[in-house]
Amino acid sequence: MPHEQLTYLGHSAFLITTPAAEILIDPFLSGNPSAAVGPDDVDPDYILVTHGHADHLGDTIPIAKRTGATVVGPPN
Repeated sequence: MPHEQLTYLGHSAFLITTPAAEILIDPFLSGNPSAAVGPDDVDPDYILVTHGHADHLGDTIPIAKRTGATVVGPPN
């Protein structure tokens, strides 16, 4: 039976895994001493950014470029 999972990755970062997609939230992974994984360890379909502070935006751009993930966030 498929299931959903929420994984805390450190500070502001979470990974939601569903049968349909992986959703990465606020991927501040590089330089984050509490991060459980690095930016090359995730392969999201979507990246959600709550706001543009460095400790939330984090590795959004390199992860999106590497994976082709759709990025969703506020306009500014």
